[in-house]
Amino acid sequence: MTRPVTEAERFEHPALFYRGEDQYLAGTVPFVQEGLAAGEPVAVAAPPDRLEAIKDGLGDRADQVHFVDMTQAGRNPGRIIPGVLRRFADAHTTGRVRIIGEPIWPGRTSMEYPACVQHEALINPAFTGRAVTILCPYDADRLDEQVLEDAWITHPLVIDEDGGKPSAAYQWQAVVARYNQALPLPPQAEASSFHGSGGLPEVREFAVLCAKRLGLDGQRLQDLELAVAELTTNSVVHGAGGGTLRIWSEGEQVVCEVHDAGRLSDPLAGRRPPAPERPGGRGLLLINHVADLVRIHTSQAGTTIRFYISR
Repeated sequence: MTRPVTEAERFEHPALFYRGEDQYLAGTVPFVQEGLAAGEPVAVAAPPDRLEAIKDGLGDRADQVHFVDMTQAGRNPGRIIPGVLRRFADAHTTGRVRIIGEPIWPGRTSMEYPACVQHEALINPAFTGRAVTILCPYDADRLDEQVLEDAWITHPLVIDEDGGKPSAAYQWQAVVARYNQALPLPPQAEASSFHGSGGLPEVREFAVLCAKRLGLDGQRLQDLELAVAELTTNSVVHGAGGGTLRIWSEGEQVVCEVHDAGRLSDPLAGRRPPAPERPGGRGLLLINHVADLVRIHTSQAGTTIRFYISR
């Protein structure tokens, strides 16, 4: 029988809708101060201008807070849970942990947004039953109305200038399903199919040669090679023995994807820190770490994992 979660263990995940810097500081600085007063470890992960505003608001107490530039650590939304939120929470195993996380800011692209909103939804199952509070600010003046509507679905509580309101729309699973979108292919994509472990060296060489031709080199080329190795191996082991790799260029990024006949049933795959007792299961986590963006579409017809690496 599952033990009921006590009030002290309850996960809290409110959204903060703010308009202008005064409302931002009024919603974030007291949140941090209350955590410090209660002896709770506090982290703030936000864009640099927001970090500076909170630091100024905290004054001498700012050095008691762990600050993270979300535009760097969270550029790929898929690495925020393992690399930012879980990393901080797992380092503090007693008592409640308090975090401000702002993963969606003006300037996020339409290609990034589905991954961002799925991240916000998946915070909920990732922290269920843990004594963690994660406050997610939203710039209500500059973000699209759709972003704010989605925040009501991904957060059980929304705070604005009038106070906190429980969300009647809260249903994180619906957002994960809605943004599980098919990914259109550009006509210029080059493709190579592979089957069995014997086909892996050839498809990896194909990807590296294409990536070089598209302008990747140095560490970025090594990152792509690692991601391709992980994805193609995973397709052989879990995706009916093979798949198809495609690669092309979009703006300043090289884009690569692998499609296979497997079905990805775990929405948190690639978002959990590795368990020391389990040597496997790190492939998608590694890809989230090295890529600038990862998009996934899975259905009965198979799974496509697409990743973006900047030149």
